[in-house]
Amino acid sequence: MEIIKAEYLISSPSVEQCPKADIPEYAFIGRSNVGKSSLINALTGKKELAKVSRTPGKTQLINHFTVTNKDYSKWHLVDLPGYGFAKRAQSLRKQWAKMIENYIRKRENLVTLFVLIDSRHEPQENDLEFVNQLGEWQVPFALVFTKADKTTQRETAANVRRFLDTMREQWEFLPPNFVTSAEKRTGIKQLLTYIGDLNKNIAKEGGRAS
Repeated sequence: MEIIKAEYLISSPSVEQCPKADIPEYAFIGRSNVGKSSLINALTGKKELAKVSRTPGKTQLINHFTVTNKDYSKWHLVDLPGYGFAKRAQSLRKQWAKMIENYIRKRENLVTLFVLIDSRHEPQENDLEFVNQLGEWQVPFALVFTKADKTTQRETAANVRRFLDTMREQWEFLPPNFVTSAEKRTGIKQLLTYIGDLNKNIAKEGGRAS
């Protein structure tokens, strides 16, 4: 899949205020400082599409971007607030959590949720809790291990293996997973191919995204 255009569409405070659910949608979420904005920019080829900030937790709304492929088909890329949350008031964190849950569970054209995991670290409890919650909600998702360029290949592979092995303790089947580096563009082509294949399947089924 080759992207020829990606542009910001709208930021919404709730799923009810999101754009019309008429094209396939792919959302990205992860803990604060997981490299989400950098990955989105690498996927779309636009360096400043999603704001990259040194202050974690800047994404506070449901941010929609419209992506146009070379064949002029379109899909939505969605940048969601992190579930680890930055230093914010408890009431605001609860508000964000409810907004995220409502979007994930109610957005009818959401094809897949990409859950970003920092490959520099061993399995983190809040990451595991989040993916287990998605399993209970029966939400389709894929794992994206980020920042693979920040450690050695061996360390990255070991952390990915530990995370997947921990999931196997509760999961019979594991979701698709990708190892990426926004800086070196590792895994970017594979992610785009995955999205492209899902879009083709949707088109074959008559345009149904859900």
